[in-house]
Amino acid sequence: MFEIVKRKEMAQGTVVLNEIKAPKIAAKAKPGQFVILKANETGERIPLTMAYTDPEKGIIAVIYQVVGKSTALFSTLQEGQGYQDVIGPLGKATEIEKLGTVVCVGGGTGVAVMHPITKAMKEAGNHVIAIIGARTRDLLILEEEMKAASHDLRVCTDDGSYGHHGFVTDVLKQTLEKEDVKLVVGIGPVPMMKFVTKMTKEYNVKTLVSLNSIMVDGTGMCGCCRVSVGGETRFACVDGPEFDGHLVDFEELSKRLQAYTDMEKESYEKFKCACQS
Repeated sequence: MFEIVKRKEMAQGTVVLNEIKAPKIAAKAKPGQFVILKANETGERIPLTMAYTDPEKGIIAVIYQVVGKSTALFSTLQEGQGYQDVIGPLGKATEIEKLGTVVCVGGGTGVAVMHPITKAMKEAGNHVIAIIGARTRDLLILEEEMKAASHDLRVCTDDGSYGHHGFVTDVLKQTLEKEDVKLVVGIGPVPMMKFVTKMTKEYNVKTLVSLNSIMVDGTGMCGCCRVSVGGETRFACVDGPEFDGHLVDFEELSKRLQAYTDMEKESYEKFKCACQS
């Protein structure tokens, strides 16, 4: 068992942080990599990118949003309990190098994935501008952590309850017009990443996106994470999860993500009914 040593509910209780005892993974993990979690013998394999690690304490942290049966099952696990399986680190790590001004854009739970990348970019000597957003202030996560990981943090909320009233792309556009940006990293919901890359393409700024949301097996065997990148088929779990955003076919990606929506909803409803009975 991989013990949960810390559990914290975030963003109105719909987002959960788990710190998990996994010394071997913590010793090797790098920004951008992910682990596969399995709650029990009959549980589903869920890939989640690590939000941070502590090699000295042997701790890895994951942050997930309760959206279906498996994440709902995860949310029932308390401190002192744990996951049957935690596998990793998997995927290719983010290429960290000194470039100049780097903009890290995170939306929703994508901020958790962005956090270690932002921190590493700053430690590499880049001037890091972080832009994070959520629908409302109550759904923002890791604000203080992102502030510490960057030189300049800019916060957005769709409803204007905090920070800039509008989308992360609004602030990104302002930044691209004023700064000599060498790289943009965008991680969040697929529509957000799509519009981030559409904007940066106009300014000819290299952009990385993380396609962790489409992964299932995490080893390249199931084929569920097939994506078209530059007209060629790639597997998000073994070839990524990060890709050149300007080459990703976001229309195809969106359709693949919706393929099992009805079945996932049905499974989630059955799980909730079973828990209430």
